[in-house]
Amino acid sequence: MTKQFSLAELSKLTKTKLVGNPNLQISSVDNLESASEKDASFLSNPKYNEAMKQSNAGVICVDQKTDLVEGKNFLISDSPSRTFQLIAEKILASAGQGSAFKGVHPSAVLHETAVIGKHVSIGPCVVIDAHAKIGDGTEIYPHVYVGSHAEIGEKCTLYPNATVRERCKLGNRVILQPGAVIGSCGYGYTTDPQTGRHTKLEQIGTVILEDDVEIGSNTTIDRARFKTTLIRKGTKIDNLVQIAHNVELGENNIIVSQTGIAGSAKLGDNVFLGGQAGVVGHVSISSNVKVATRGGVSKSITQPGIYGGGPVSPMAEFNKRQVLLRKIGSFVKELANLKKRVEKLET
Repeated sequence: MTKQFSLAELSKLTKTKLVGNPNLQISSVDNLESASEKDASFLSNPKYNEAMKQSNAGVICVDQKTDLVEGKNFLISDSPSRTFQLIAEKILASAGQGSAFKGVHPSAVLHETAVIGKHVSIGPCVVIDAHAKIGDGTEIYPHVYVGSHAEIGEKCTLYPNATVRERCKLGNRVILQPGAVIGSCGYGYTTDPQTGRHTKLEQIGTVILEDDVEIGSNTTIDRARFKTTLIRKGTKIDNLVQIAHNVELGENNIIVSQTGIAGSAKLGDNVFLGGQAGVVGHVSISSNVKVATRGGVSKSITQPGIYGGGPVSPMAEFNKRQVLLRKIGSFVKELANLKKRVEKLET
């Protein structure tokens, strides 16, 4: 059963200023449009001011600039989204979160040489191969495979059907969402010029994910051909992303869904790649670069900034081209008219 929290309790939990009834009980969360008196909601974008005014939410998380509505309850902070997140996590945790399977499930298969730390949970049908190491406090959900000589750090979470292949290493507090594959074979072949036959190049390197990295569902990170594919600490990778062999990502990168990064590309720190962006192989991207959605990086980027288009260029240049492209129909008409006028003059 979901536990209820008074607004006074939530205000104390989130360290926010409460305006309204401190005794009102909140038991769930919802968006502004569909929230009820038992729900907490939030406003982080002024364009939803009208929805906030009409909302039935029991309490609304807002910032200090928001014009409050009489008769409603508010929690005021510098970051309404963060306040709401804390409330949501508190309420959902009280309702039960995470796997109910604690300890090592009888159906899990652990090789006799595997090293399992303290307070580790290993769910049903998990396979831990020879000489693998699992750090203290790590939680492994059902149907996960950890390959031989792989190392998983402390307080990691591996959700169902994640795979960590042989010799790959995960730091502490790494999260693998369902279906993530760490250490799949890099895509490499030699082709016989006479027969056209493709022969596989064995990928015998590894993958290293440093501390606090998160990998989204069904994202694949290929092992290096003979060295290391490296994802540095704090980087967050969305669902359905392809990271090829020998790629190096710096600290605190954000890689959004359906992005592809080809082999041996190197990215600095705090790089942001928008959805469906593409990076060709063997290029480098400076730290503090943002590439817009569907941006195509075909050459190295050496200067911080925002880039867009395919191939990418600085965003100001890209936007100018887009404006001109939208006018191309009128340009064609003008050229056609000029051509007619010239032809008349010539005759």
